[in-house]
Amino acid sequence: MKSLERNDERVLASDIFEGEKVERMRVDLGTVKEAARDVPVYAKCDVLVVGGGPSGTAAAVAAARAGADVILLERYNHLGGLSTGGLVIWIDRMTDWDGKLVMRGFCEEVLDRLPRDAIAGPAREEWGSRDSARSGYWSHRTASYHGVVTWSPTIDPERLKLLSQDMVLEAGARLAFHSWAALPMVENGVVTGAFFETKAGRQAVLAKVVVDATGDGDMFARAGGAFETDIFKDDVHHCMNTAWLFGGVDMNRWIEFKTARPEEHADFMKRGREVVKLFERPFVSWRNDITVFMGPRQTGFSGLDLDDQTAVEIRSHRLMAEHLDFYRKHAPGFENAFMMVSASQLGVRHTRRLLGVASITRAQWPGAQVFADEVAITPAVSPKFPNISIPYGSLLPRSLDGLVACGRHVSCDANSHGFMREIPQCWVTGQAAGVGAALAARSGVAPRDVDIGELQRVLIKQGVHLRSAELAPAGETPVAALSN
Repeated sequence: MKSLERNDERVLASDIFEGEKVERMRVDLGTVKEAARDVPVYAKCDVLVVGGGPSGTAAAVAAARAGADVILLERYNHLGGLSTGGLVIWIDRMTDWDGKLVMRGFCEEVLDRLPRDAIAGPAREEWGSRDSARSGYWSHRTASYHGVVTWSPTIDPERLKLLSQDMVLEAGARLAFHSWAALPMVENGVVTGAFFETKAGRQAVLAKVVVDATGDGDMFARAGGAFETDIFKDDVHHCMNTAWLFGGVDMNRWIEFKTARPEEHADFMKRGREVVKLFERPFVSWRNDITVFMGPRQTGFSGLDLDDQTAVEIRSHRLMAEHLDFYRKHAPGFENAFMMVSASQLGVRHTRRLLGVASITRAQWPGAQVFADEVAITPAVSPKFPNISIPYGSLLPRSLDGLVACGRHVSCDANSHGFMREIPQCWVTGQAAGVGAALAARSGVAPRDVDIGELQRVLIKQGVHLRSAELAPAGETPVAALSN
C-alpha cells in the first residue's frame, strides 16, 4: 500500500493498493476466420457520439443544440457513465481558487437543473472562502482543499441519469441504449461511422463526424489514431476499483468521530488495514444517511484486459462485504449500515490518451498560457497555479480525420491526466467536441478545419466560459496553427 499526501501536484490524499494479480499463462490458441457479411445500416446522421458518459452526454446535447442530427450510442441502460453507473457521485472542483465558477456551460446547467434534494455542497456565497471554520467544515464534505471552499458537490446518481437522458432528448438527439460500438468505419484515413453490436446482431451507423467519448479511446485507437499509455505512478489516476454505497449510516456522527477523536480515528484506520488489508475511508454523499466508498483503488491492472477487469470486480465486491462488517462493528454512525448498491460500471480511470494536435502538460501549469483555440478552462490543482487552458487541438488526432475525442482520453501528459479525467473536465471537453463536430458536419470540412472563432462563439452562446475568443481571427483558421 502507498499512502499519498496532498501537495501542489494533487488535491486528493489517498491510498493506492498493489494489484497482487495472478499472472496467467496465456497459451496461443491461434485464430479463427470470421465470415464476411453484409451489415444493416441502422441510421445515418451528422454526428455520431460513441459513449454516453459525462463527455458523450455533453457532446450529444451540444451538437444537437448547434443544429446537428445526432445519434448517441451507449452500451448500458443509462447515461452519465462513471458519474452515475460508476457511483462517482462526488463531482470534482468547478471553481478556481478565488471561488469563480470557471467550468460552465453544460456542466453548470446540468447541476443547476438537479432537484435540490439531489445535490449537496456549499452555497455560492461560500465559494472561495478561506475562513478556517467554513473551510474546516467543508473539508470533511468533499468541498474544501488547501484551506479554500470549492464548488465540488455530491449528487444523486439516479437523478443525474434521468436528467442527462432528458437533456439529450430535449436537444433533439436520438438515443440508442444497449448498443456497444465495436469498430469504426474508416475510408482513406477518415472515420465515417461505426459498427456496433446489439441483441439483434451487428449494425452500422454512417456519420459525417464521429465523437469518441468511450473514455478509453476505443474508436480512435481502432481507427489507427496514435495514443500513449504511460502513467504517473504517484497518483490514483491509473487505479481501478468498483465503488459502492452504504445506506443506513449517520455521516454527521462519523465526521464528529473523525474530528473530535483523531487518535481513535487513526487507530480505527490502522486496525482496518490490519484486518481488511485493502481498506478505504467513506465519503459523504448527497444525503446524511448514505455514504460512498470510492475504492480501494488498486494499481497494476489494465482496464483493457478482460482478466484484470474481472479480478478487480471480484475483489471489490468481496471488499464491500468486508468493509460493511468492520464498519458496523467499530465505526460510530455505521451500526445500522447496509449494502445499498455497488457500481454497475467498473471504475477505470485510465487506459489510453490521445496523441493530439495539442496537449495539456505539466509544463503548462505555472505559465498561465491561454491557447488561442481555447475551448474550456479547468481549475489548477493548487492555489500555486493559475487556471489551465484546454485547447481544441487536444481533442483532435494528429492525422486521423472525421473524429473528435473528448473525456478522460483527451491529449494530455500523465501528470495532467490526474485532473483531466474528472467529471467536470469530461463535461467541458464533451461540449467542445460536440460543437466542433456539429460545425464540421454543417460546413463539410474536417473537424480540424472548423473556424475557431465560430467554434468559440457557439460555445460562449451555450454558456461556456472562455478567455481567448478575441484571439482567434475570423475566417478559416487551421487549429494546428493556433495550438502550437
